Amino acid sequence: MPSNLEAKTCQWTNQAEALAAFAEFTGKTQSASHIKPLHWYVACRLVIEGGFDPEDIVPRPPFRVKRRSGKAPVLEYEPSLARGGERTVLGGLKTKNVDVVVTREGIGPVLAVSCKGVTGAFRNLTNRMEETIGECTNLHITYPALVLGYLVLLRANRMIEIALDDAAEAVADAELGNEGTKTLAANDIAMTEGGEPVAGIVRFHNALRELVGRRGIRDDVSRYEAIGFGLVEMHGCERNTLLDSFPLPDSPLRLTGFFDTLYARYDERFVVSAPDLSRTTRRLEWDPASPAFHVPNLDYTPRVSGQPPDMPMAESYE
Repeated sequence: MPSNLEAKTCQWTNQAEALAAFAEFTGKTQSASHIKPLHWYVACRLVIEGGFDPEDIVPRPPFRVKRRSGKAPVLEYEPSLARGGERTVLGGLKTKNVDVVVTREGIGPVLAVSCKGVTGAFRNLTNRMEETIGECTNLHITYPALVLGYLVLLRANRMIEIALDDAAEAVADAELGNEGTKTLAANDIAMTEGGEPVAGIVRFHNALRELVGRRGIRDDVSRYEAIGFGLVEMHGCERNTLLDSFPLPDSPLRLTGFFDTLYARYDERFVVSAPDLSRTTRRLEWDPASPAFHVPNLDYTPRVSGQPPDMPMAESYE
């Protein structure tokens, strides 16, 4: 078990680990322990793939940058430099603690991602839209150039009895005379027995789709630049992976395009449209031989200097 300090400090995390932590969590969601690994995954990916300096990110990822005159910087894995927490951002209506924030010296917050993990009570999802819209509007009022993403995971609970995987719960059930299974409440079901999302999930997806796609700083402040929506399988051989059948391939909420959209909007606003600032705002390109690329199970392509189109991912440490 991680120590209290480790549980609060940003750790190297890939997508598979973040999804598993969300799906397997059995404690109280008020602790945010089920979604913290997703924060860490986002922060780490913004460094390796996004080319942002770890010093500019909260929570601070476990990496060190070695700069060299006339050469691409080297990225090293260094857990002792990692920090946790959220950044408090000044909004137009109130201050807001945001899960992952990139801040540029002299400019302020330039990119931020708000993460949400919903384990059940899906009937109430659309009731939370006011909060979702309010957060986006609040931050964009003060920082209209801020590139803001919203990343939400839901458990793909199905309309069947779910086997208890936790050994302690299984023992407790045996002592109580139960048969080692539990039935989810109707309000916790995300998928029908036929594998289709229930109406509440579809409505939530459609509502979010109306809140995404902000391109310019004069556009509607209540829209996010990017929204990622994913359902996590809860049983079977695909357990702890993203459901591929929903959202549909043409949905703007597919997680496959989430980070690319964030990077594109950032470059448009802070590099292309502001050439005088580009020396400060341009995203870094790492030395291809950077040892940080050997973190275990890296599942996306690093942003490197002179990268060929088909550059393979670095091999993981044993």
